[in-house]
Order: sequence, then C-alpha cells, then structure tokens
Amino acid sequence: MKRAVLSLSLLAMMAFMSCKENASSKVKTDNVAVAAERDESAKQVPVMEFEKSEHDFGTIEQGTPQETIFAFTNTGNAPLVITNATSSCGCTVPNPPKEPIAPGEKGELVVKFNGSGQNQVTKTITVVANTAKGSELLRIKAFVQPKGAAPVGPVK
Repeated sequence: MKRAVLSLSLLAMMAFMSCKENASSKVKTDNVAVAAERDESAKQVPVMEFEKSEHDFGTIEQGTPQETIFAFTNTGNAPLVITNATSSCGCTVPNPPKEPIAPGEKGELVVKFNGSGQNQVTKTITVVANTAKGSELLRIKAFVQPKGAAPVGPVK
C-alpha cells in the first residue's frame, strides 16, 4: 500500500513539474486579432421591427380570399435575412422578401388568407430570421360567415 501511494505521489509531482512552462508564451498574436474581429462582428445583429403584429380582416364571406401586408424595418446594424416564414395552417400563405434587408431599410411580408373556416378564425405566422430572437410571431384574424348568410354586426 505504501508503495502504491509513493508511486502515485511521484507520478503527480512529475506531472506538476512538467507544466511549469508559461502558457501565455504559447498564444499566437495573429489568432488573438482574428478572434477579436470575429467577436466584434458577432455583436452586429439585425433587429426586425414590425409596424403591426396583428391584422383583423373583420367580417368576411367564407371562401373570399384576403391579403394583407406586414411592413417592417431593420433597425439593427447588420443585414436582415428571412430564412423561413410559415403559417399555422395551409389556408394562410406568407410571402417574405427573398433579398437581405440592409440596416435602416424597410421590407414587406405579404400574407394571403383563402377565407376558409367558420366563425372567429385566428392564424399565426412564424417568421424565422437571423435576429437575436430568431423568430417573430404575427397573427391574422377574421370572422368568417357562411356564403349567403345575413351580415353579422350592429343593426343600422
């Protein structure tokens, strides 16, 4: 047992002695400059600010196509790239811009709704982009009446 402890102590002492070299002398200055530049560019992030995050089509007749535009501005300091835009169902089709939006520039996301469903309908559009949040949520809603039904609303 004493022999095992002695051997282990000797081995540990040799390991500590071999690590005496100065670690900072091994750092390459070129790598430090590249890392600093990379870290600085990582701070530049686009920010997607929508003028509105929800649109109400009001009362519509079933099967009547609707369309709205969600306008936004890139208020960040890097180009904004929308990588995907999906809706919560196939009756709603988002059409995002294909080109990057430069800082300070405006863009539009066109959303088409085919008017399906009945009564109060709410759909969600998820916009995936290279922002700090990674995605934005938009909503459209409408009250869908069956075809030929009497208008719903206040009596005039």
